[in-house]
Amino acid sequence: MLISDAAGRFLEHVRFERGLSEATIRSYRTDLSGLQRFAAEAGVTDLADLDLETLRAWQWQGSEAGLAAATLARRSAAARSFTAWAARTGLRDADPGVRLSSPKLGRHLPRVVAQDQMGELLDRARERSETGDPKDVRDRAVLELLYATGVRVSELVGLDIADLDLDRLTMVVTGKGAKQRTVPFGVPALGAVVDYVRTGRPALLARGEGRAGDALFLGGSGARMNVRAVYGLVARALSAFPGGGPRGPHTLRHTAATHLLDGGADLRAVQELLGHASLGTTQIYTHVSVERLKQSYAQAHPRA
Repeated sequence: MLISDAAGRFLEHVRFERGLSEATIRSYRTDLSGLQRFAAEAGVTDLADLDLETLRAWQWQGSEAGLAAATLARRSAAARSFTAWAARTGLRDADPGVRLSSPKLGRHLPRVVAQDQMGELLDRARERSETGDPKDVRDRAVLELLYATGVRVSELVGLDIADLDLDRLTMVVTGKGAKQRTVPFGVPALGAVVDYVRTGRPALLARGEGRAGDALFLGGSGARMNVRAVYGLVARALSAFPGGGPRGPHTLRHTAATHLLDGGADLRAVQELLGHASLGTTQIYTHVSVERLKQSYAQAHPRA
């Protein structure tokens, strides 16, 4: 079987049987296409001829091209998943990727916005929303919910009105692998969402001629809001505050998790809130909290 045909079947497998997200499937497709092109240039087009030497040469080429360690690690993971699936389904006699290693990744602590800065950011959003502009009313609700819940941006834009329980202050989000979980939010977020549903959403809905369906958050054209639009509004909101690092919705997710742990929340509760499959993924926020504690100590203690 050709590598290209096997890769196509593998992508169908991860989409329909494993239920992986579109973003993950796009990454698999990109990496396997690159592997296929490299192998073809080396004269390897049949899956049976794909060996460990070819996989390592492909990774070496990427390293020589200056690819980041994280990108190389992702490529290794994609190749290993592909070859393991091929061996498991009988398309190959053995798995050539089982000994393919990944580069070591350094731990990079995520950017976290200080609590007083988050308060100022949300106060500014509230003040803008008081003009009555439907986009400003929506943006305030988006920012409040992202910070209140720590949900992923894809989970936020996927929300329908029926997913919110305004009486219980909870909402049901659909995360990676189509797994659903219920997350709570607070009274400030409730007020922002209620204002948006009552005033902002109807005004935006009128522009869409029925294209929005049951979507909670709508874009300027009246259709369901997309990920790029949320990135834009969060970046604009964060641009007023100092600090390096990303300025997208994930920064608010990191910030929410860290502030919860700073306030004494249980690590497993934060894991459940964020929808992490592994507790180890959540533990990075404990490192952030320790770093913040060390910085405060260094600034405040006379013998630091």
